[in-house]
Amino acid sequence: MVHESPGPVGVPATPPAARAVFGERLELAEQFVAILSDTGISHGLIGPREASRLWDRHVLNCAVVHEAIPRAGAGQRVIDVGSGAGLPGLALAIARPDLELHLVEPLARRTGWLSGAVAQLGLDNVVVHTSRAEGLWDRVRAPWVTARAVSRIVQLAEWTLPLLEARGSLLALKGGRATQELAESRTALSRLGVVDAAVEEFGASLLPEATVVLRLTIGDELDRRRFRSRPPSSAGSARRRADRPRGSRRTGTGASDRQRRQP
Repeated sequence: MVHESPGPVGVPATPPAARAVFGERLELAEQFVAILSDTGISHGLIGPREASRLWDRHVLNCAVVHEAIPRAGAGQRVIDVGSGAGLPGLALAIARPDLELHLVEPLARRTGWLSGAVAQLGLDNVVVHTSRAEGLWDRVRAPWVTARAVSRIVQLAEWTLPLLEARGSLLALKGGRATQELAESRTALSRLGVVDAAVEEFGASLLPEATVVLRLTIGDELDRRRFRSRPPSSAGSARRRADRPRGSRRTGTGASDRQRRQP
């Protein structure tokens, strides 16, 4: 029988699946989980009740998505929108050192935490941006964009598709309603320039519950004029609220951040 490896006090034990996903970089993944269980919680990026589920529900749930990205040499760029606690961005950067991850978050408090985590982990394949997604439309492009969000797929597409290179794909980590949501959104997505869309699963043989990904691929050209009048993005904020316990409130710097974001 395979047993989980015990971790430091307050840090969840390392499950056997973690070695299958991270291989020789397992120790880095364990350090990431330790950071999440400490300052990730104290900074309000992960809910306290999520501490025991950091591996299966968060880190491994995100890391297995690397299978969606083919290996095409070093430096293949991925833009992670609404990175929050580095999910999926930092999990992908650890699992795939051949990828160049760009983590996008609008609030300096969160990007400060992300930059600190990157430094602690010694990752040299990560760039952190304090910006909304649309603020990077004319500055950064990539063949892959990732987002772990509760936002409806059409809204997420409006924020993220202009970040893609020709024939690039958005990998949106979704829940069980992904198939229904895609069926309801195909016409709107087509109008935005999506030429192919599919629901895929990853990690089914490793995790208690497979990670569901909605993959949207654009064509050779994208009419970016369709996106200029869209409302500002808040990708990732709904997911972070979902990760906090119901009825919880944030104080201190978190409250100040919320006030600054109000129009």
